[in-house]
Amino acid sequence: MKAYLGVDIGSISTKGVIMDENLQIIANSYLWTEGNPIAAVKNVLLELKKQISPEVEVMAVGTTGSARKLIGVVLGAQIVKNEITAHAVGTMSRVPDVRTILEIGGQDSKIILLNNGIVTDYAMNTICAAGTGSFLMSQAKRLGLGIEELGELAMQSESPTRIAARCTVFAESDLVHKAQIGHKKEDIVAGICNAVVNNYLNNVGKGKRISAPTVFQGGVSKNVGVVRAFEEVLGHEVYVDEFGHLMGCLGVAVLAKNCGNENLFDFNIQDVSFVTRGKECDKCPNNCEIISIYRNEELLDSWGNRCERGVV
Repeated sequence: MKAYLGVDIGSISTKGVIMDENLQIIANSYLWTEGNPIAAVKNVLLELKKQISPEVEVMAVGTTGSARKLIGVVLGAQIVKNEITAHAVGTMSRVPDVRTILEIGGQDSKIILLNNGIVTDYAMNTICAAGTGSFLMSQAKRLGLGIEELGELAMQSESPTRIAARCTVFAESDLVHKAQIGHKKEDIVAGICNAVVNNYLNNVGKGKRISAPTVFQGGVSKNVGVVRAFEEVLGHEVYVDEFGHLMGCLGVAVLAKNCGNENLFDFNIQDVSFVTRGKECDKCPNNCEIISIYRNEELLDSWGNRCERGVV
């Protein structure tokens, strides 16, 4: 049975899926990256291998996310794609007529606009992580809650507190102030969900025409309080797929399947030592930062040079 592997390596989480030839997900994994993308991918592969039967053969691999090039080298991936393409392809495999994709992840967020299956516009957040998953995690911790509790608690609110969330620092001070003057916890949490949506629409979605069907994805899409806030502001239903947090890796799995370059993938990389080394090239005024990756001390690849003198 042929299958295809897609891996999405983000700053906060690492996701992986294995899909069959009909684009149906037969195995999936979602783990924290914890600052070590190679170790995280090894753990994701262990989880995925446990979920598939021995007759399943992975014939192509795709990677996306912030560490896509690094992990693409480690896995010998046939396809390495940016997040915009990966999320668009993955979403269309589940919702073919999608017009707008809202995505909020751990430290970044994006909006993708499509027309007849073609990406016509997109935008991503800047270096500020206000309104992302890491922002929600820090606020949950401050309130003594688990991140998974926020959504259901927000749904209990009848009068959401207004929270200023243009900046994480201001949001935290505002949250503390509102708690001290007596706002209920569920109202504060609902206010945080509303603030995330307003921050997203005023920054990432600014000037964009958001049309239905609209799909919300990324880890934050699991928060029903944020979903409700989006629907109230946009005035139409926002669809959340059960695999919405896996759309990036699903997309590169689809692209890997369609690339026409198949080669049986070996899951047994647990005992292989992968090491990255960085250095600043001083052979010209560019001072490029060169990153090299080694497998058992054998150089696999390097990148970062802007001229031939920086080739390792």
